[in-house]
Amino acid sequence: MADLFIYVSLLLIWAMLFYHAFLMLGGYYHSLKYKNYKRRLNRLNLPEGEYPTVSILIPAHNEEMVIVETIQSMIQLDYPKHKLEVVIINDNSSDQTGSIIDKYAKAYSYIHAVHTKPPFAGRGKSGALNQGFNYSTGEIIAVYDADNTPEPSAIKNLAIGLMKDRRAGAIVGKFRVVNANKNLLTRLINIETLTFQWLAQAGRWLWFRMTTIPGTNFAIRRRVLEELGGWDEKALSEDTELSIRVYNLGYYIRFFPEAITWEQEPENIRVWWRQRTRWARGNIYVILKYLFQMHKLKNKKVIIDIFYFLFTYLLFFGGVLISHIIFIVNLVHDLELSIGVVSYALLITGFLLFVTEICLALSIEQRQLTLKNFLIVLLMYFTYSQLWVFLVVRATYLEIKRVLFRQEITWYKTQRFKQLERKRNSA
Repeated sequence: MADLFIYVSLLLIWAMLFYHAFLMLGGYYHSLKYKNYKRRLNRLNLPEGEYPTVSILIPAHNEEMVIVETIQSMIQLDYPKHKLEVVIINDNSSDQTGSIIDKYAKAYSYIHAVHTKPPFAGRGKSGALNQGFNYSTGEIIAVYDADNTPEPSAIKNLAIGLMKDRRAGAIVGKFRVVNANKNLLTRLINIETLTFQWLAQAGRWLWFRMTTIPGTNFAIRRRVLEELGGWDEKALSEDTELSIRVYNLGYYIRFFPEAITWEQEPENIRVWWRQRTRWARGNIYVILKYLFQMHKLKNKKVIIDIFYFLFTYLLFFGGVLISHIIFIVNLVHDLELSIGVVSYALLITGFLLFVTEICLALSIEQRQLTLKNFLIVLLMYFTYSQLWVFLVVRATYLEIKRVLFRQEITWYKTQRFKQLERKRNSA
């Protein structure tokens, strides 16, 4: 029986490794096409009068530590200010966030403060975004988290991308980690972030014309958001859930890495654990919401993503967990595994494939494939990646308990850290 379990677990693990290798090749090919495309970016500029009106929504709950830099980056955006409005939603903050926003709203006509009030206050990011959306007027809606500092050209690139591609319902930019060099954890997150964008985002875009809306640095057409009825306030991963509904309308979501923002990532394991648990629970919510409704989906391509989430959070992590359990039990009690040397060869080969995929992603970004990052990647497989296994188990338990006992969804806002110096790596 132990042999059967180890064979099944290895099959699941290798299926995911092959799929990720396939995506990473797509991401790498996309980066090559993108480098050639950058030379022609100037042709994308629109005449001054043809730029669409853009509303930027920034949900903010107790963000006094980072909100000033975010607002300053909005002021520095290279976009016609008479076509721009920045709607900052002060969502039931108990610190100085509200007064900071009000100060800037008085000084700049295109900056607007929205203060949520009960019973709509403090209900999470989706609720705050819906409040800001109801206030906004732009033809295009862009979203940034309160810890983001987009580069001056970010909004222009997102807006032009939508104007030049009528089939795109939304467009997604690239995000970089502003505190990547703070400690080992932020370095690991930086590597994870770059890999996700070039593997999952760019790779899926090249092969399937699919990309997932992230929580920040994206733009969506107002008419699309109106047709969808805004954000799902029950979703902890409101971005993933919104992506599926956009595809189901018949649009696609374009990946456009020229639109760049910089964001802060967790600097200690406690904050990371709580943030990633929320993400995992949100994705499990999406699986449960759409798994038994796939036959009702108009755009069958969405099934690719639903199945990917199902495979990742149930089958792949399940396979990894089973293999770990068998390995540990076999150390103290001989399970008489017949696979023996073959299993170790497969595990070692899988590790090398993991390292190759990540290094390929790092090679796309300037000054990221360094000796230090390579050594961190080696460490990442045995530490950071393994934490995800336990995190998904915890998130699955919490989400099952919420469904069974009909518990109210509680939102965890990621803790921010004061940045003494913001040093950006080259994008």
